[in-house]
This record gives sequence, C-alpha cells and structure tokens, in this order.
Amino acid sequence: MENYLRQLVSIEFLDKKEVYTGFLIDYSDDWILLKNNPVDFIIDGFVILKNKNIERIYRDQDHEFTEKVIRLKGLKTNAKDIIPIKDLASIISFVDKKYGVFQIAKKSATSAYLGKLIQLNDQELIIDFLDTKGQFGGELSFNPEKIRVIEFDTDYINSLKLVAQENQNKH
Repeated sequence: MENYLRQLVSIEFLDKKEVYTGFLIDYSDDWILLKNNPVDFIIDGFVILKNKNIERIYRDQDHEFTEKVIRLKGLKTNAKDIIPIKDLASIISFVDKKYGVFQIAKKSATSAYLGKLIQLNDQELIIDFLDTKGQFGGELSFNPEKIRVIEFDTDYINSLKLVAQENQNKH
C-alpha cells in the first residue's frame, strides 16, 4: 500500500458492492484514510474504511488522468489531512472534536447514519442522529465492531450541519 500513498486509487471489497475512490492519505493495520473522489474530478471530504475483506486496491490510466485534473485544479494532499487512524476510538474522538458531525456505515450499504458523538466504549458507539432535514433526532447505538465506513467533511454532511446550527439558533 505504501507505493499508493498520496495517489488516486480505488478500493474494492469482497463483501460490499460499492467501490471507494480517493487519494490514499494514510493507512494502519485496521483502517485506510482516503480523501474522497466520489465522481468525476470532485474531491468531497474524507472516507475512512475498515481494512477488512479488501479484494483489491488498484490504480489505472483513468485514475492517473483524474488525479492530474484534480491536481491542476489545485488539490494538495498534506500533513493537515492526516488524522489518527490507529483505532476506532482515536478516529471518532478526533473527528468529533474537529468536525462535529460524521457519517458511519456498516457492511451493508443500504443505509448510513449521520450524527455527533454521545458516547463510545468497547461495547457501543452512541450518536445523536442527524436526519435528512438537519434535525437531531435522538440516540442511535451501534456495535463498534460492525462499523466499516466513516465519512466526514463532505458537502452533504456540512450542509446538514449548517441547517442544524440554524435550527439551534432559532430556539
């Protein structure tokens, strides 16, 4: 994986349909940090993937071209993008402090859950759920072992954070 650092790659999993594409920022035994490239020449936030059931990590001519365009647009990957990805607790506490709201997903990609941290221990991760209308809607609990994807600083998440802040300011 070392030879892919700071390059645009795609990651496929044995047990997940979607392919994740982004600039490989960092990796550990358990997690992979990408600057997310969801479509075309767009960079949108970060995605952290559990380093489990990976089928392949690859880079081809399309990746090289997309990377070239994104770099021409001014993207730089630098040290400020690096976050602690040693374990789930260090990831979640860093993201919570720096970004406030994050999205998590389990193996099945049918749903992802947005929210802010309430509590995390070995048995459960509890978030204050942020719905699609920017309303915090109560507690959701997850088994930390089941969390496979963490996303933050995306346009979607930041947009809902703005609505939530406006809603709180009204009250």
